[in-house]
Amino acid sequence: MLTLENATVEDIPLILEFIRELAEYEKAAEQALATAEDLRRDGFTGQPKFRVLIARWEGAPAGFALYFYHYSTWMGRPTLFLEDLFVRSQFRGHGIGKRLLAHLAKIAVAEGSGRFEWQVLNWNRPAIEFYQSLGAKVMNEWLTMRLTGPSLKALALRAEDA
Repeated sequence: MLTLENATVEDIPLILEFIRELAEYEKAAEQALATAEDLRRDGFTGQPKFRVLIARWEGAPAGFALYFYHYSTWMGRPTLFLEDLFVRSQFRGHGIGKRLLAHLAKIAVAEGSGRFEWQVLNWNRPAIEFYQSLGAKVMNEWLTMRLTGPSLKALALRAEDA
C-alpha cells in the first residue's frame, strides 16, 4: 500500500504542492515563496543541495520529506537534517510519517551520519509527542537564529567593509 521513492525533476510540481500545503498547515502560507525553478536549480542539477522522498499510498501522493546534510564538527560526521516532513491529512494514521522517518534514519546510518535532526514548532504538540515516542529528544537548550531580508543584506555588507 505504501511506497517511498526518491523524487525526480518530474516531481517538482508535486513537491511545490506539498511545500504549500505544509506552509498552510503551519499558518505561514505567505512565507512559501519557492518556485519550480528554485527547486530545479537547487535540487535537480549539478550537486544537489537537498533530496526529497515522496510517499505514495496506493499510488496517490500522500506526503514527502525534504532533507540535506550539514556537518558536526564535534562528531566529525555529517548530520542528516530533515527540513520538511508532511503527510496530507487524508493519509494520516497509516504510519506514513513513521515510515518516512525510519527510512531517513536508515539513509543516515548507511551514509555514516552521526545525527539525524529536525525542528518542530513549539505549538505542534501531536508532532512533538510523536517524535518523542520514536526516541527523539527535544533540544530545549538550543535556539534557532535566523537572518533574512534586509538584516541578511546588512550583515553581508559588513563583510565588504572589513
